[in-house]
Amino acid sequence: MAYEPTFRPATRADAGALAVLIDIAGNGLANQIWLEQAGPGHSALEVGRHSVRQETGVDSYRNATIAMVGDEVAACLIGGLPEALYDFSRIEEKAAFFRPVVRLAAQAAGTWYIDVIAGFAEYRGYGLGSKLLALAASKAEEFGAPGNSLVVGSWNTGATHLYERCGFEAAAREPAIFPSSYPQSGDWILMTRPLR
Repeated sequence: MAYEPTFRPATRADAGALAVLIDIAGNGLANQIWLEQAGPGHSALEVGRHSVRQETGVDSYRNATIAMVGDEVAACLIGGLPEALYDFSRIEEKAAFFRPVVRLAAQAAGTWYIDVIAGFAEYRGYGLGSKLLALAASKAEEFGAPGNSLVVGSWNTGATHLYERCGFEAAAREPAIFPSSYPQSGDWILMTRPLR
């Protein structure tokens, strides 16, 4: 069974759901960063939600599209031109976990970069990922970009197979940096797809 989602631009009211989806896409690393920023008496997700509510920044709700199934947020797509999302001159100021990802994104300048593509568990496996990737291709056309790019972890074989089926190919890789308590290890892989 495939879901027939509707897509809409995200609003500030979606910030809570987007923060969770950003953390899902980042394998829990976003929560780790937000926890360090939160300080005593504050929630990591509160920090993430605040970040998403901003008008600018890579994770701003303004860069996001929401996939709805019925009246529920099911998934999201966040992206844009890498050079508009990141200040590449300040990569070393990013958290160590994210530096390899940003360095790879810099290699894809000019493409429409998929910073986050994620869905809640109950909606996975029903075709939403393919539909979001088709939406990303239309975003690339809208921005006049020659194609799409994204970064995926080598341990995320399910996502990698989806991206390959949708026309993405590996273009570069960097070793992933994780806290010692994380179970995954491997490389971040930059994948690109030209528009047809």
